[in-house]
Amino acid sequence: LERQLILQNVMRERQTAMQIAWTREFLKYFGTFFGLSAVVLTTGAIKRKNPAVLLPILPLSFVFSYQYDMGYGTLLQRIKGEAENILDTQSTLLELPKGPLTFEDLEKIRISQSKFFIEK
Repeated sequence: LERQLILQNVMRERQTAMQIAWTREFLKYFGTFFGLSAVVLTTGAIKRKNPAVLLPILPLSFVFSYQYDMGYGTLLQRIKGEAENILDTQSTLLELPKGPLTFEDLEKIRISQSKFFIEK
């Protein structure tokens, strides 16, 4: 059991590391896109003398900020803190509909599925 727990923890850490690495890599490409878009939209707004051309920068800046926070900021620590808060103070939100799954429930599902496949 201890080995299983260690293995699960190592796998979780690796998955989290992959998610952070993916976010950082995505941020490089999106950052380049955002920078070029900002320059092009600013140039277009100046040439057309229309500040409305700059509007797409607003949602792009939110996406960029989120990705930066995920890759290099404290987003994961804040998510972890909120998850711990939910576990400590709002555990009723985590309850499954109809309660936890039991062996009897699994057997009923298995039997109903096996009858389904036998009939056809």
